[in-house]
Amino acid sequence: MVELNIEAEGLRILAELTLAMVLFADAASADRARIRDQPEVMKRLLLIGLPFTVLLGFVVAWALFPGLGLIELGLIAATLAPTDAALGKPVVTNPGVPGSIREALNFESGLNDGICVPIVVLLVTLGMGTEIEGTTAAHALRVVAEELGIGLGTGIAISLTASVLLRFALTERWVGEDWHGVTVVAIAVACFMVAQALGGSGFVACFAGGLAFTMPHGDKHALLRGAEGVGGALALVTWVVFGAGVVWQMSDRITGATILYAALSLTLIRMLPVYLSLADCSLSSADKLFVGWFGPRGLASIVFGIILLDAELAGADTVLATIVCTVLLSVMAHGVTANPLVQAFSLRWKDQR
Repeated sequence: MVELNIEAEGLRILAELTLAMVLFADAASADRARIRDQPEVMKRLLLIGLPFTVLLGFVVAWALFPGLGLIELGLIAATLAPTDAALGKPVVTNPGVPGSIREALNFESGLNDGICVPIVVLLVTLGMGTEIEGTTAAHALRVVAEELGIGLGTGIAISLTASVLLRFALTERWVGEDWHGVTVVAIAVACFMVAQALGGSGFVACFAGGLAFTMPHGDKHALLRGAEGVGGALALVTWVVFGAGVVWQMSDRITGATILYAALSLTLIRMLPVYLSLADCSLSSADKLFVGWFGPRGLASIVFGIILLDAELAGADTVLATIVCTVLLSVMAHGVTANPLVQAFSLRWKDQR
């Protein structure tokens, strides 16, 4: 019903702004001390489950899409590895779900997109460097190292400096309450733009800047509300643009292989690594399967896919069609099963208590 005549450049700008704001807000919301002290289940999901998911996704993509190059296969795996807490909200906010499971799913979805950013940046840079500019793989790797290094250094430097200045300004009451939310939005934008201007990755800068953003707990929560609101608004716009400007454009490119990969991405590719990564944890087998199933794909995958529209990579249509198919299937499958599965499992959890 909605027809959007938006060029690839406009889609890319929207996608970059959305991901930059979400990365900064998610990273800044994560308590660094709490990250170090997280229960074993949370660390395993990120440090073992996520890399294994990317690796298994690559292997399955290699089997289903023999015509794609290694870079495109890696992009399919990396763009569909991050999960979306917003789509899993019926689970992560339901008090009937044990707190350890809710926190694990929420913590994982808040940080796995930032961890996947360097992988996507690496693959896109390698793809553009070898196919468009004709440069050697060594040169492409050097460019990637520069992007990651400059992005990391820029994000940390800007965020730490801004944190010191902002704490002083708040102490002196130079910043009115109406402007609290604007300050964090400005810091996130500054991290992204300065890093990009210096030749680094703005996404890495935003994620690193969010982790480096230090404020007293009460002030930090109030300041982040503005950035989270802007990120949420941009995310909603991105969803609309995705549906009206990308889904139908890719609908005729969806094949049996893309549908099969989408189904496997939500089941085997996600659930097996999660189950194995939690092998020695105290969770029951049923609980491990529950955690593995509730890994919905959403905003991060969409934004990565939109960015690929402007990358001019060989096989990009197949990659994007697979992303579209997987996200749509996730919206339906996880949306339909969330409440029934929580109700079914709640009886077991009550007995365990």
